[in-house]
Amino acid sequence: MTEFADGNTIVVGVDGSEASMAALRWAAEQARALGTGIVAVHAWEPAGARIAPYAPASARRTVDEQRLEAAQLLAATIREVFGSRIDGTVRAVVMEGPPARVLLRQARGALLLALGRRSHRQYELPAIGAVGRECLRHATIPVVAVPAADGPVSPLRAVEVSPLARSGAA
Repeated sequence: MTEFADGNTIVVGVDGSEASMAALRWAAEQARALGTGIVAVHAWEPAGARIAPYAPASARRTVDEQRLEAAQLLAATIREVFGSRIDGTVRAVVMEGPPARVLLRQARGALLLALGRRSHRQYELPAIGAVGRECLRHATIPVVAVPAADGPVSPLRAVEVSPLARSGAA
């Protein structure tokens, strides 16, 4: 059964990168300001198709092993961002499937979807990756692309939302 976010959560795509950690930090500030919860989502796909058929059996991880690695990556990222300050407002979701599709499904009905993006100083690569572009293209809720920090992390500021916007009436 798939659990969808309720209208009072911020969904964050987490892949272990510094950009996704910046998105998680930003979402934490927003959640505090808005009195909402956070759903940290990590999507993973089985790697079986990417391994050569002649590769030794020891190189082939089982689906259960891959699922466990995905859960460990999400847990480690959450610990890195929040340390021991994790409370009941953060829910971790590990789901198998294409990342953009998983994020869009999990974000259905949420307040917003937060994704990390590379900084503007990395000119050789697009700031928004393929997953972010797909989410921006198909999301039915606001999507926030939070830049990765180039240097020291500065304090994040919360955005104020009117009561009408929170109720969906705006």
